[in-house]
Amino acid sequence: MGKIGAFLEQKRITPSERAPLERIKDFNEFKIPMSEEDIILQASRCMDCGIPFCHSGVLLGGMTAGCPLHNLIPEFNDLIYRRAWKEAYKRLIFTNNFPEFTGRVCPAPCEGSCTEGLNWESVTIKNNELAIIEKAFSEGFVEKRVVKRSGKRVAVVGSGPSGLACADTLNSYGHEVSVFERADRVGGLLMYGIPNMKLDKKVVMRRIDLMQEEGVRFFTNKEIGVDIYLKDLVKEFDAVVLCCGATKPRDLKVPGRELKGIYFAVDFLKSNTKCLLDSDYSNLISAKNKNVIIIGGGDTGTDCVATAIRHGCKDVIQIEILPEPPKVRSQNNPWPEWPKVLKVDYGQEERIALFGKDPRIYLTTVTSFEPKEDGVSLGWVNTIKVKWERDDRGNFIPKHVPCSEEKLKADMVLIAMGFLGPEDKVIKELSIEQDHRSNVKAQFGDFKTNVEKVFAAGDMRRGQSLVVWAIAEGRGVAKSVNEFLITK
Repeated sequence: MGKIGAFLEQKRITPSERAPLERIKDFNEFKIPMSEEDIILQASRCMDCGIPFCHSGVLLGGMTAGCPLHNLIPEFNDLIYRRAWKEAYKRLIFTNNFPEFTGRVCPAPCEGSCTEGLNWESVTIKNNELAIIEKAFSEGFVEKRVVKRSGKRVAVVGSGPSGLACADTLNSYGHEVSVFERADRVGGLLMYGIPNMKLDKKVVMRRIDLMQEEGVRFFTNKEIGVDIYLKDLVKEFDAVVLCCGATKPRDLKVPGRELKGIYFAVDFLKSNTKCLLDSDYSNLISAKNKNVIIIGGGDTGTDCVATAIRHGCKDVIQIEILPEPPKVRSQNNPWPEWPKVLKVDYGQEERIALFGKDPRIYLTTVTSFEPKEDGVSLGWVNTIKVKWERDDRGNFIPKHVPCSEEKLKADMVLIAMGFLGPEDKVIKELSIEQDHRSNVKAQFGDFKTNVEKVFAAGDMRRGQSLVVWAIAEGRGVAKSVNEFLITK
């Protein structure tokens, strides 16, 4: 696999990015594609390790290690090195429906488990994957599939990554697939949850258009319980797959929560993308000229930092209740676990370039919100430092540090504290069973709910997770549905 000894000769090189002070002027993608020769050199670093961990897709230390899609990574790296781009594309799509999405937004747990990363820097797997699919589109390797129809009809509710992967896979089996989406555009999280500068919506629509050409039918503005009913879909279709996501945001119930100017991060990001695509900013939740405080870390918090900066905010601060991660792996976080180390993402880079300092404040929580003089609009955020200690049961909990209170000026607060699970409307219509975390109860592998003909997958079943896991679940549920249909 690859070039013998290349991992010793070639250093890891990742795509360059547009300068922070330049890219904050627009919402275009900020990464600059590498040359083909550089990509080939990077692929040559795949070291023909005896036991590849990169495609394991398991949970270690509570986090994903290796690719949940079990991508054949050493194989497609070798094919890139040999300039066999079409074969590399075939090998990649054998396991991944949408490499153009994962190649842009996946945190790359594959790289965290790369054998080379044990002593050196890991192979640029994520960028190699993106290079393959973009080469495939530009060279015409991606062709419309023509399949023999089975006569079976399946309804997929939700058009996020799991719903799209399910629909695409079922369609490849020959079943007629109809996807129902409550938003005005297809794509779910890919369309409205991830900003354009990370995932250009033209990339999403390129895939949607191809799926439509291949026979998948999409219906937008169709909300379950409002525009259509689940019981009717069960009667009309041979199978129904629920891929509605974990869309119930975790709230912060402290005094002053009702004040004007406090939003969920998901609503802020959706507003921005919708206004950008509609070219109509009349309903934009704008951060322009405002002091913005984001509560919560992770990718969503970073996306909010970057979006607020592009709006022209006065300043932006990001509050995190957890401690600052170490700069290098700690002893209790060994390879091949996902490396829990400090990451300065694009949003933080932009805040540093613009205001001279990382926006994140660690080991801090919000105790209350205070209004401005009008008594209605947000004016201040009260915080306190925390320390993590074990309770009587041995669980770590945050405890307030006395005399560490601080008052922060704020015109806008964005709550980016994750999601609690799926919304109840769809679940309760047919009395679908839920697990102890409120997710739809369906066994991984068969994805069947307690209701005949109804399946569930993605974040709705497993809880808030990665796009790559959503695609894996979509593929998995499609396989289960196919087995169900062919045995009827």
